[in-house]
Amino acid sequence: MTKSTDIQLPSLPELEKSVQLFKAFGDQTRYKILFLLAEKSLPVNEIAEIVGISQSAISHQLKLLRQTGLVRGIRDGQKINYQLSDRHIFTIFEQVREHVREKSND
Repeated sequence: MTKSTDIQLPSLPELEKSVQLFKAFGDQTRYKILFLLAEKSLPVNEIAEIVGISQSAISHQLKLLRQTGLVRGIRDGQKINYQLSDRHIFTIFEQVREHVREKSND
């Protein structure tokens, strides 16, 4: 059995990065963007059209998502397609969706 004194809290940098990640998930517009990008890679104009807000507002949200490491842009000629940055982000997103679905059935 582990004593409570054996439990190590995350380091301050790890704690700050983790909190920023959860904050990024905590906005409805960013969540919608992540939802779309979990399905496929998309350019800003298509994300804006689907979400129903301006391209500049989407660009701002994408900047925040890039800063937290949740999404990345891949240049395709003149446009940039955005996608989830790696498999971990997809897994986190899918786990959240699964958790919400299960809890809504309780």
